[in-house]
Amino acid sequence: MTGHLSRAARSDARDNRARILAAARTVFGESGLGAPMRDIARHAEVGHATLYRHFPTKQALIAQTFSEQRRACRTAVRDALTDPDPWHGFRSLIERICELHAYSRGFADAFIAANPDAADFAADREQAERAIAELARRAQQTGRLRADFVVDDLILMLMAHRGLHDAPGPARLTASRRFAAYVIEAFRAAPETEAPVPLPPAPHLRTRTPM
Repeated sequence: MTGHLSRAARSDARDNRARILAAARTVFGESGLGAPMRDIARHAEVGHATLYRHFPTKQALIAQTFSEQRRACRTAVRDALTDPDPWHGFRSLIERICELHAYSRGFADAFIAANPDAADFAADREQAERAIAELARRAQQTGRLRADFVVDDLILMLMAHRGLHDAPGPARLTASRRFAAYVIEAFRAAPETEAPVPLPPAPHLRTRTPM
């Protein structure tokens, strides 16, 4: 009987942890990292004590919530650096990072901002910035990337990209892909005789107030 109760308790704990992480992905994804822990507990339908038993700090919860996106980001950086064509690797990295950011406002917040609740992301940002600088150097040597590109340009792009979270969910990824295509064209040092690359489909967006 004791063994059965122990297994049941462990199963309940696993279920609660999974529900908390699912709730955090939803709440942080929609509201960003500023969402309070009580909102996550309410969404997961657990008490505050249960939430803090699994995740004693907000920082710990954020790190676990976005662990999959962090791995995907590191993979994107690694793939870009090992691409035999530096310009193709550079373009692919922009596209993949934009796609990762489009899915979650919280991940975009954690990656871009120096938020004290997302301190574990600092190493990811530093690694990505070093990789982008090296990749940009190689792409510039091929003559395909603008000679005046600097890493801060990509940070500026991601800050602008974050505004896409105001778009309706179904249109957000479409908008992100078109945005990335425009940015890549802006970064490209193409000869005047080279035809522009066709853009992805445009999203159907409407402003909140008449223009």
